[in-house]
Amino acid sequence: MIKKVANIFALVVLTTLMACKVNYSFTGAAIAEDVKTISVKQFQNFAPLANVNYSQTFSEALKDIFISQTNLSLVTSNGDLQFEGSITNYQITSVAIQGNETAAKNRLTITVKVKFTNTKDKKQSFETDFTRFTDYDSSVNLSSIEDGLIKEINDQLTQDIFNKSVGSW
Repeated sequence: MIKKVANIFALVVLTTLMACKVNYSFTGAAIAEDVKTISVKQFQNFAPLANVNYSQTFSEALKDIFISQTNLSLVTSNGDLQFEGSITNYQITSVAIQGNETAAKNRLTITVKVKFTNTKDKKQSFETDFTRFTDYDSSVNLSSIEDGLIKEINDQLTQDIFNKSVGSW
């Protein structure tokens, strides 16, 4: 009798798992089976101090994370998953003030406003701001390290966006 109950339970669990239409990946993404495409509109730059190329750099970084971590196809518009938004803050501030009132470190902070639309499941859509920063030695000329700082921040921002939009946790 116990073996029969265990077999029925196993059959129910197996049937339930097979009925799920969500694909999981090693990246933590949970993407519905009917989602096949992604589109990313060029993010607009509304931050007055932003690097002139930052809009394109960020948009490409967002595309790259989805291409590298999912099986979704990139389309120019009307994807099953759609991203658009703007760069709203690109700011350098002084941190770690020393006794002589000079900054030992500066901080580059970038904020992007993201509108995510899941055309297959509207409940997962959102519009929110994402902010990340990195500190650097104030004695270093920003222009000599800016590309590296941007890459570091973009890696963090795009991972945050990826996790919020398709992350399974």
